[in-house]
Amino acid sequence: MNKVFLIGNLTRDPELTETTSGVALCRFSIAVNRNYGSADGERKTDFFNIVAWRGLGETVARYAKKGNKVAVSGSIELRNYEDSQGVKRTGVDIVAQDVEFLTPKGSSDSGYVSDAPAAPAERKRASLQAFDDDSDIPF
Repeated sequence: MNKVFLIGNLTRDPELTETTSGVALCRFSIAVNRNYGSADGERKTDFFNIVAWRGLGETVARYAKKGNKVAVSGSIELRNYEDSQGVKRTGVDIVAQDVEFLTPKGSSDSGYVSDAPAAPAERKRASLQAFDDDSDIPF
């Protein structure tokens, strides 16, 4: 089974193109933080190239931009090619099957901003009063 699920931030604006046969193709990349740090305490980040086809690609190009947080599910695809010097190389892409936008509408470009108030409103607590009811105890 070839299945991958990633959550990260777009490192650049998506690029929408078409194949020679007119099929929409959107390319973008995301930065995904690792859950652990290195020996010096620094957290590492991995960068993944994503490819979204047809309607999904058009939707990503229309609504996503650099800095937005997205969840991508799809599969890993290896590409073999020759560079301009004739050296054989391998490229790795994630072919998106689903992209979910995690940054709310109207938030800043740099990441997630909640619509919730900065500090929760103070709630009034009912004050408790001392009650001495020992006089009615039969023992």
